[in-house]
Amino acid sequence: MASWNNLLKDMANYKPVFLTIYAAVVVGVVVSSFYVFSAVYSSSSSSSSSSSSSLWFSPAQNQVSNCSHLTVVNVSLGSASQTQSKSMMPIWEVPPSGSKMPPLKTFKLTKELVQQRVKDNVVVVTFGNYAFMDFILTWVKHLTDLGVDNLLVELNCDAGAMDTKMVEALYWKGVPVFDMGGHMSTIDVGWGSKAFHKMGRQKVILIDAILPMGFEILMCDTDVVWLKNPLPYLARFPEADILTSTDQVVPTVVEDSLDNWQQVGAAYNIGIFHWRPSNSAKQLAREWKELLLADANLWDQNGFNDLVRRQLGPSVDEESGLAYAYDGNLKLGLLPASIFCSGHTYFVQAMYQQLRLEPYAVHTTFQYAGTEGKRHRLREAMVFYDPPDYYNASGGFLTFKPSIPKSLLLDGEHNLESHFDLVNYQIKQIRTALAVASLLNRTLVMPPLWCRLDRLWFGHPGILPGSMTKQPFICPLDHVFEVKTMLNELPEDEFGPPIRIREYSLFANPSMPKKVKESWLDVNLCQEGSRGCEVSNSTSQAGVLKFPKRSSEETYKTVFSSFKDVKVIQFSSMQDAFTGFADKSREDKFRKRVKAYTGLWCCVENHTPGHILYDIYWDEKPNWKPKPPQTPEEDHPPALTPLTGTY
Repeated sequence: MASWNNLLKDMANYKPVFLTIYAAVVVGVVVSSFYVFSAVYSSSSSSSSSSSSSLWFSPAQNQVSNCSHLTVVNVSLGSASQTQSKSMMPIWEVPPSGSKMPPLKTFKLTKELVQQRVKDNVVVVTFGNYAFMDFILTWVKHLTDLGVDNLLVELNCDAGAMDTKMVEALYWKGVPVFDMGGHMSTIDVGWGSKAFHKMGRQKVILIDAILPMGFEILMCDTDVVWLKNPLPYLARFPEADILTSTDQVVPTVVEDSLDNWQQVGAAYNIGIFHWRPSNSAKQLAREWKELLLADANLWDQNGFNDLVRRQLGPSVDEESGLAYAYDGNLKLGLLPASIFCSGHTYFVQAMYQQLRLEPYAVHTTFQYAGTEGKRHRLREAMVFYDPPDYYNASGGFLTFKPSIPKSLLLDGEHNLESHFDLVNYQIKQIRTALAVASLLNRTLVMPPLWCRLDRLWFGHPGILPGSMTKQPFICPLDHVFEVKTMLNELPEDEFGPPIRIREYSLFANPSMPKKVKESWLDVNLCQEGSRGCEVSNSTSQAGVLKFPKRSSEETYKTVFSSFKDVKVIQFSSMQDAFTGFADKSREDKFRKRVKAYTGLWCCVENHTPGHILYDIYWDEKPNWKPKPPQTPEEDHPPALTPLTGTY
């Protein structure tokens, strides 16, 4: 545990590079929307063995990757499993002092290596690059906490044909590295690009390499978080050749059985799937690989769906839920979307909660902010691992109690007008909070955000018919805000000082230090002139500070300069809390910044375009109504483009 804590502390120095592949995958989901409709309607490598520096290091922004390595994760849980090799060093345990790194030619994947990692003939595999090291560590930590240590992590990295720097960095941190020779890129992998398709093909190549060894493979994407040991569940279906997750959003079962294959119309999602080394499975892997290698533009998931659905049905029997597929001999099972969750069934519907089930995993699909959005959603759910400094931000935190009238939240129909009335009421308060956080140089803890309507990438009546989405519901931040823009840096000379944010669940996270929560100041806004409401830095006996509404920048600075060492300042409200920045230039820059923070809602049915832009200054436009852009001029991007920094 100490080694893990040291790694988390070092993570503060790591700054992940945004990979456009994950934003592109959201676009790619459009390709599979047909299925939805049919279903619903930084450290450099160290040569010093005493290194305690981070496993994390900041990659060069413009460096092109063309290598792929297999990182074998073997975490000791106190006692070695029967299949663990005594010669293999547990992860986090650095090599002995004075030892030398083995020759690079020894970093090769072999059957013997996999044999040392399997348990009950199963190996759990993910893949990613070093820009996703925090996702990889989260993936490993969750599984090892669940007692699953038969893991392999295929790590795609940068630089030359064999990235010596990457191999050494991981080796000296106690993470054995093995070469798969994938030669893959980690940047500029937009949807449909050559690099994007090559990355998807590496998954197939790995499956095709391991299956002939005779091992079972549970393959999952790096943005999957495991919440419960899945291996006993998979073992309930020993006859299955493949068990796969899906993008199904309408429940077909209400218990923990496999989804009804006859009712699942959504795409089979290869973010989570389990393979057994049967003849049919091996034949499918070979044909899938050949299909992808023959067509450089074919998405790996579409190829998988096309092959598996070539023949679908009949049922294998009356009880298991398995169906014949592919060649008529392959036995296929569909993992229930209620407990092997997508980003929709977990974050929006909370289907597992409503059905009183325990989720096994969440895959951060159905989201709208790329890698930053995935990370933020997992943080909101308190299942992402961050370094200690994340919970003790420099300058302290600012939070507030949001105020929402019952009529806006619950009364009337759930439609465009009531949805935007509710959301606009909240974003006005958030706008003020962003200004106060900027003024006091504090990190804003975002409030939970309530929505009446779901957000998707196509027209819909408000929520998906047949889904379990409750109205209203706490919606992910990326439903309304451009999370990527909020978390990335913008030029200060154009947008003013940066404003840091955290997720609404921050203070409920078990990782939040007690010393931070105990350093707390409650600020009650009051009407100036009322009893006890005056400009003062004196608090009551209960530790509460009364602070006048509509205070100026000077008043804020005068009063709160006395509380710089307080970790958390919580306002009772943000309504009428601040009159604005005294300096016009700073006010203009702030306005430009926060205008870029709001996103869009999508989409009105049978209307092109069907999206409606949120406007954080909606209240300054008396005739503002929620309607799609009427002209191209109105349809400007709601956020900054990552390359130009312009609207």
